[in-house]
Amino acid sequence: MPVSSKQFQPPAQSQDIVVAFDFDGTISTSDSLRDFVRHAVGPGRFTLGLISASPWLLGMLLGLCDRASAKARFLAVTLAGTTQPALEEMARHYAETRLPLLVRPDMAARIREHRQRGHRLVLVSASPALYLKYWASSAGFDTVLATELEFRDGRFTGRLASPNCWGPQKVQRLQQWFGDNPPHSLYAYGDSRGDREMLALADHAWLRGSIVMPQIDAWPAH
Repeated sequence: MPVSSKQFQPPAQSQDIVVAFDFDGTISTSDSLRDFVRHAVGPGRFTLGLISASPWLLGMLLGLCDRASAKARFLAVTLAGTTQPALEEMARHYAETRLPLLVRPDMAARIREHRQRGHRLVLVSASPALYLKYWASSAGFDTVLATELEFRDGRFTGRLASPNCWGPQKVQRLQQWFGDNPPHSLYAYGDSRGDREMLALADHAWLRGSIVMPQIDAWPAH
């Protein structure tokens, strides 16, 4: 049965402790979007997609094109026109068979520890919710706040249905999910510039590569 983002709902009661995790580079060892597309369409079409989208991807690196446009172009030339059921099945299979191989063991252990303490887990990612929702559900996350893809007449249009969940958008999506029930304490884990605003929002923030990941009980306030 397909997992819908609508199945992840905010709580009716006040949230005591919330833990927000970035995915790519933080939980995973590499970029999951490129890996998913390669897995879904094969190396030949994947390479052609990279070549076709290269002006947008290069423009993004040079600051001449926004990340959302570059991402949408790459997805359009590789996956546009695919039926929603077919794409959901690709996503489910990828999340069950390939994606777990990219998960860092130390982060898998940290996710389990937070879950065992009764903390609410939120995956906040610029990568598509399309496949992340399947993995997050199996890993015990309470919700996924990620980039959504647009479908029309049962097919992927090649466009994004939501703003790219990167940088300031991560904070906006978190605050929308909190609603009138902000957490008493927020932990956040990230690894890049795209996580800066989310880490600044948190009471306890960890950026991969900055310091050794603290023990949960010994974490100093941000």
